[in-house]
Amino acid sequence: MNIENDIQVSVCVVTYNQENYIAQCLESLVTQQTNFKFEIIVGEDCSKDSTRTIVQQYAEKYPDLIVPLFYEKNVGAVENVKQVYKKARGKYIAHIDGDDMALPNKLQKQFTKLEENLDCSICAHNMKGINKDGEIMKKYYPD
Repeated sequence: MNIENDIQVSVCVVTYNQENYIAQCLESLVTQQTNFKFEIIVGEDCSKDSTRTIVQQYAEKYPDLIVPLFYEKNVGAVENVKQVYKKARGKYIAHIDGDDMALPNKLQKQFTKLEENLDCSICAHNMKGINKDGEIMKKYYPD
């Protein structure tokens, strides 16, 4: 844990050409209610749409929460993940893609479970695939 800033969770968001989803993704993160400090690191990989503009707007609105990584040239998915993770300052990393959204209390629930189970090094949760019309297409329930 970084004593200097006490960030407990670094939410690592990777995005590319996700203008239709990134605002909802970021909104679902900035509205998380937690009893700990967290940061949101967004790796924007030179999108050809307005994804970068949307990320910039959120970074300006939440400068103490959102850390944008804007590359000069497209680095690709794997390098984007690596760079976002390298920037993380939290005790834990929560990964989310730019076309996903976090339900309320996601961060708090996962943080609490990890703190209650210190021998655990990773946790996952149920998720739902939702189409563009808001219909649930598939439910994923990991063991």
